[in-house]
Amino acid sequence: MKAMVFHIGGERYALPLAAVLRVLPVARLKALPGAPHFVPGLLDLHGEALPVIDLSRLAGTPPDAVRYDTRILLVEVWAGGRRRRLGLKAERVLGVASIAGPLVDAGVASAPWLGQVAPGADGMLQLLDPDRLLAPDVESLLFGTGDPT
Repeated sequence: MKAMVFHIGGERYALPLAAVLRVLPVARLKALPGAPHFVPGLLDLHGEALPVIDLSRLAGTPPDAVRYDTRILLVEVWAGGRRRRLGLKAERVLGVASIAGPLVDAGVASAPWLGQVAPGADGMLQLLDPDRLLAPDVESLLFGTGDPT
């Protein structure tokens, strides 16, 4: 399997490459008042307002300063009964890697978006599951779906 590899703090994580629609440079975001701390704002992508989640903040890690290799990974998530586009601010994006070995289940109950782990020579690489990133209240806030309570 091919995966887009990046860091959250000092640890390596990845998204399945098939889940990544585009890799975008970091851009100015429009703040969303009342949004959770891990939602820095909206990205204007050719006139479409897309919410962005800062993966470091979501994981409870202080975000690095924006660096030359900080990117916004555009993915689709299942929200409100359909696929919707979402930006993920990722630090130190390393690029594409092949995962050849077996994947081990290592989900964390408090972070359901963390998926399987691939052991490797460079250390463990944990996959993120984009469809499990948004709690129902955050999904409702960002996409106006369901009941926010």
